[in-house]
Amino acid sequence: MDDKRFLKIDKHDNVVVALENFEGGQVTVDGATIEVKDPVNQKHKFLTQSLQKGEKIYMYGVPVGTANVDLAAGTTITTANVTHFADPISLENRKKHEWQPLDVAAWQDRTFMGYHRQDGKVGTANYWLFIPLVFCENRNLKVIEETLKSSLGYKKPNQYMQYAHDLIGGVDADQSPLQQRVFKNVDGIKFLYHDGGCGGTRADAETLLRLLAGYLHHPNVAGATVLSLGCQHAQIDWFKEIQKELYPTGDKPVIYLEQQIIQSEEKLIKTAISETIEQLKEVNKTGRQPAPLSKLVVGLECGGSDGFSGISANPAVGYASDLLVSLQAATILSEFPELNGVEQDVIDRCADDRVAEKFVRIQRAYEQQAKSVGSGFDMNPSPGNIKDGLITDAIKSAGAAKKGGRSLVTDVLDYTEPLTKPGLNLLCTPGNDVESTTGLAGSGANIILFTTGLGTPTGNPVAPVIKISSNTSLKERMSDIIDLDAGPITRGEKTIAEVGGEILEKIIAVASGESTKAMDLEQNDFILWKRGVSL
Repeated sequence: MDDKRFLKIDKHDNVVVALENFEGGQVTVDGATIEVKDPVNQKHKFLTQSLQKGEKIYMYGVPVGTANVDLAAGTTITTANVTHFADPISLENRKKHEWQPLDVAAWQDRTFMGYHRQDGKVGTANYWLFIPLVFCENRNLKVIEETLKSSLGYKKPNQYMQYAHDLIGGVDADQSPLQQRVFKNVDGIKFLYHDGGCGGTRADAETLLRLLAGYLHHPNVAGATVLSLGCQHAQIDWFKEIQKELYPTGDKPVIYLEQQIIQSEEKLIKTAISETIEQLKEVNKTGRQPAPLSKLVVGLECGGSDGFSGISANPAVGYASDLLVSLQAATILSEFPELNGVEQDVIDRCADDRVAEKFVRIQRAYEQQAKSVGSGFDMNPSPGNIKDGLITDAIKSAGAAKKGGRSLVTDVLDYTEPLTKPGLNLLCTPGNDVESTTGLAGSGANIILFTTGLGTPTGNPVAPVIKISSNTSLKERMSDIIDLDAGPITRGEKTIAEVGGEILEKIIAVASGESTKAMDLEQNDFILWKRGVSL
């Protein structure tokens, strides 16, 4: 009988994962006895067969590395004895992928309570957005934010204010009680602080405007106030042209203000405040109404991954993605560097040749760009990833790709490209957590699932982020940032399908107005990917 302290993920694998710390000794895998001479930390892997130098290591059923030296069965694989390896990709050898929709009878007639937009999309929240076209307006936005959040009932008390006053021996901190929201149907006002719009390349300015257009026309956004200085690259007219190109049916209230025309900073701020409040009175007239689950657009993201991410949280999210696709909803899998090593499987799963060719073109261009500056996808794993067992990019990628389930890939989107099709979509973003989640929302995700094994507090200004831990220890240590725990999967207490169903139930609750931990912490992260080399 095999030792339950270890997990072999795929029958073709020649490594197993330690589910707990192991001091070494004899173990049984596939009916064979193996001598493990050295301690193996939880989440790390050891070989189940001897390998000669240059032979491949398999995990998740795909090659994820090669042996640097001759390795005996029972050897722990490390960055010292294994080199990253990924199979070459081929359009010519594309295989037909067979997938049957899952049984979704339990959710078929379910709805969520969302905000219906004129273009047919449905928001899971109702925000008013403040958009600066250039970083010069960030200070004005800060003043407006402090004013409106306090006066409209969105400001949360600072729990650390009294603590600081106690340390310096001061008087009691002025913590005014949180007033009721003035506009009950407006879930918040959000501010997209950034460092772009001028001073970089014209391409950077265009990418910024395309991203901002995605946020302005996001289903969770009712309208926006746009602030411009006047002399920057990212001009108001250019912004309007890009909106017409990407969102021709978009019809939302937008306030455009240019400081160099208004001249007085005080007048600019007062005008922004007064005109926004007038618009909020109209926005507040729209309430939540039932919507079919097919109106959900769910982003799939991971960050701070560990050796259990690809075993528990990511496959559970993948199952939830397959449920959503079976319900005619849309999901978006991002982070192209974390598809390195499983590209052929992605190609095989593409719905048609056009989709497959677009994926290969974008992926190869991205990889070549990384290599041109002396980097590469193989440099993607972070020190935290490696410490927790993800020692090659292919190992990390094979586990990360599990978030996409097994459904067909219906479309491939380049960065800032809006989603137009239901089903599983791929979006080109870097692996950087915030750059990627920023891109997911920019392409239309109205909910984001975010798995983590080490603990990442990332959120988004307009798309609620649901954080899912790969292990229960993380859930217990950092309960203030984790919404769901997939740890029971590794202990055999729950199946991937069971946790996947729990994730779908959480999505429905959040889509109907339930808050997430990232929302409670006001984690409104927004970073533009400037299309430079970011892994």
